[in-house]
Amino acid sequence: MGDVRRGRAWRRGTTRVAATLRSPPGFLKGTPMPSINANGILAGQVAVITGASRGIGEAIAKRYAMEGAKVVVSARTVVPEDHFLPGSINETVEAIREAGGEAIAVKADLSQEEDRHNLVKATEDAYGPVDILVNNAAVTWFMPVADFTEKRFRIMMDVQVWGPFELAQLCLGSMLERGSGWILNISSHAAIHPNAKAPGGHGGTVYGMCKAALERFTTGLAQEVYGRGVGVNVISPGLVATPGVVHHKLINESNKNRVTPVEHMAEACLRLCHGDAGEITGRIDYADQVIAEFDLEPADII
Repeated sequence: MGDVRRGRAWRRGTTRVAATLRSPPGFLKGTPMPSINANGILAGQVAVITGASRGIGEAIAKRYAMEGAKVVVSARTVVPEDHFLPGSINETVEAIREAGGEAIAVKADLSQEEDRHNLVKATEDAYGPVDILVNNAAVTWFMPVADFTEKRFRIMMDVQVWGPFELAQLCLGSMLERGSGWILNISSHAAIHPNAKAPGGHGGTVYGMCKAALERFTTGLAQEVYGRGVGVNVISPGLVATPGVVHHKLINESNKNRVTPVEHMAEACLRLCHGDAGEITGRIDYADQVIAEFDLEPADII
């Protein structure tokens, strides 16, 4: 399942993933350190990444910057003191800039309409129209339906369904006008229908509902804009050792062999945002499926 916590909201940001569970930044002696390629496959493109203060979003932002994108890093956590988990959008931007890349930080709570509109406006003011939109931000309460309040339900739907929907609306006009663009939504295997007769459930119904809606939105939008130069895809990370997952000890002996390195997720997300939008669109993927299909070698992250 994606990143959740029981009884209390968890919002997906982006980070430095805990060092013990992230691929080590180095590597064998003589191996080149990861760096920015200003002439990479995303050179000059404007990419907006939500939930980019830690974990998956941070890794995506850095990987896109490594390929020359101008990255807009967005989340609620601006500085480390804003959240109990490590990571902030200022730190993500600093890491990109120190490596020679281009990035800005834009604070946004995607449950708020004003913040959603400001995110796109700030991007356009700084860099111009959005070429790539990655909807990664999430907030989740992990509890049974019987205990869910309307307020929590609406916040989850706003951040994980309406937020991506409206951001896509705000970016889509210029993408269609230019005949190019990419929208990538981050889902979870929680979107898959469960076996109703199996025991458990563990309170993930509303989370799965949000992700299922996000996936259906993705394929529907892909169909609507097919042939107009805009690719729309959705990808699930599997179990990734993000700060939230590590903090809440969601990786254990029974599942540790199924952990997807965050670098794999970032590489798969990169692959789904370049190339022929007429071919790479309407996809519902898992990171490792993309890695295998395109025979990718995940890069180390700056």
